Amino acid sequence: MRRTLPTISLGILIVIGSANPLRSQDVKPAGAAPQADRYRIGIGDVIEIRVYNRPQLSRDAVRVEGNGMIRMPLIEGEIQAACKTEGELAKEISTRYARYYRNLPVDVFIKEYHAREVALIGAVNEQGRYQMQRHIRLLELLTFAKGPSDKAGQTINIVRGPRTDICRDLTSAANQEGLIALRLNDTLRGEETANPYVEAGDIVTIPEAEQVFVIGNVYAPKSLPLRDALTVSRAIAMAGGPLRDSKTDKVHIVRRGPGAAGPSEMYVNLSAIARKKEDDLVLQANDIIEVPESTGKSLIRSLMGAVAPSIAQMPVRVIP
Repeated sequence: MRRTLPTISLGILIVIGSANPLRSQDVKPAGAAPQADRYRIGIGDVIEIRVYNRPQLSRDAVRVEGNGMIRMPLIEGEIQAACKTEGELAKEISTRYARYYRNLPVDVFIKEYHAREVALIGAVNEQGRYQMQRHIRLLELLTFAKGPSDKAGQTINIVRGPRTDICRDLTSAANQEGLIALRLNDTLRGEETANPYVEAGDIVTIPEAEQVFVIGNVYAPKSLPLRDALTVSRAIAMAGGPLRDSKTDKVHIVRRGPGAAGPSEMYVNLSAIARKKEDDLVLQANDIIEVPESTGKSLIRSLMGAVAPSIAQMPVRVIP
């Protein structure tokens, strides 16, 4: 019987994006993992070695050296621990002791995991630092972070540096380096091409979506993430709709295009759009949609009203 492992020390997983501090967490297997997914001992891991009925040979804490090797009593030379599973290393140690003890039972347990560290940052519900105890895919990593947040955009990126681990050929089927850009929706659907295995040292980021702002005489002025195509009428509906005294025949849109000298302005008739007599304008990033009231209202004052509530909820930090 395999005994319950003791508490382990955490590795680093970097998450980019929000102001939340990074948190170290363990990604634990849900059950018996397939052979391809089983964790292979890495450099820096601390292992426990139990030799049946031979306490003088057992070791409570053996750290895997930088060359992937360990040493054991009576065994001449070093034993390669890195790149092996616990069972494979136990079998190797038992074989090396065969000259002294026949069929000697050996158990190996990983006490502290240090080798497989990844980072998840950005628009996720629980960004933090994660340490993998087995080989997992990108979608499974996202489930441990409770999925993308409401502010998530349409992409998920993996920043992957050169593979330097000595177990590269055993643990990584994908040796692609640099920035790997994937469609977030494809990853969430589990499509294989958008759901690769994550590797030690990866930095996974979900950028926030660009935004548009609905202000003025609506029930809930707010900023809206621009994840998919969004029209004027839908944006206003997502802000609760216009109030009763609104001038819906002259909805004001302010747009500042990339490289433009100044903002451009346009007006749409919301009532005409509802009657299919006018096209429903597709919004662009940073558009400001102002639903005016009959008496008129300052654009800047309305925009401040839409943005200020989120500012008030931010933590205050002192810069010495």
